[in-house]
Amino acid sequence: MTPPQTKNRKGSRTRRAVVSAVLAVTLSAGGAAAWALDRFVIPHAEITNVSEYEASQAGTTTNSATEGTSADTAATAVVTATSYTSGDTGVSVSTVTTGSGDGTVTYYVADVVLDDATTLKSAFAEDTFGGNITETTSAIAEDHNAIFAINGDYYGFRDTGIVIRNGVVYRDEGARQGLAFYKDGTVKVYDETTTSADQLIADGVWNTLSFGPSLLDNGEIASGIEDVEVDTNFGNHSIQGEQPRTAVGVIDENHLVFVVVDGRSPGYSAGVSMTGLAQIMKDLGATTAYNIDGGGSSTMYFNGSLVNSPLGGNKERGTSDILYIAQS
Repeated sequence: MTPPQTKNRKGSRTRRAVVSAVLAVTLSAGGAAAWALDRFVIPHAEITNVSEYEASQAGTTTNSATEGTSADTAATAVVTATSYTSGDTGVSVSTVTTGSGDGTVTYYVADVVLDDATTLKSAFAEDTFGGNITETTSAIAEDHNAIFAINGDYYGFRDTGIVIRNGVVYRDEGARQGLAFYKDGTVKVYDETTTSADQLIADGVWNTLSFGPSLLDNGEIASGIEDVEVDTNFGNHSIQGEQPRTAVGVIDENHLVFVVVDGRSPGYSAGVSMTGLAQIMKDLGATTAYNIDGGGSSTMYFNGSLVNSPLGGNKERGTSDILYIAQS
């Protein structure tokens, strides 16, 4: 594991403000370039201070900087270089390397058992919901005292999908196969176009992801996954071929497996196809598995450090959101 990079959060936000100002001038000129900048580059905040917003929705108060650090639970937490246990919650991280030469594939597996389904939380970059707002997985994780985190579905790149996070609805624009995490510990792939965010909340959904495709059907590799298009909007990049990948798998209730495959780095890790990712998840014992944002976004974080090496360079790309477990 490599140490996290030192952050200059104030400087980063200042630079973003300057960039936004420059882009605003470009927008005034109009045309396709201006539209693309507005749609895919300029930050658009819809809800700021999400931590307070979620607390108000739940009728409680919270402090993301100190969540999960009560004196009653701190003594039970045990952390090693590759594992974490606190009560009935456990995280075990391992590295797998297969193949050789330019065909080498390196991936990272986190076997996670939750004491309660709501222990797995979501967080947004800059603690803000909106478009084109990004931070690295590590930065978001540190802001929320995470012991473990992976990149999310990069919801901020698109304006479709059902986005429910920590029991709160943020978007209700069904468009594709989604993944729903329920408060009872079950996790299901579902069709966003046949339901609504309010119905999912009523059914007990805690978090959703909107990316895909589903990788396994009842434990078997799903057909047609090499041809799925997650987005058809301008600026989308293909998810086919051998790529860096992130996936979530279900072993049992409150027993999950997270996989990050590095790629585009011959000799270290070439990446895998969608079918290759599905095979990894099947071999790990998952019965349900779901692909989420990959490429340079594919990131795993554990105990203050970056676990994988994105694009072989140990350098993270900004993302919209993470899934994480807070340290007790």
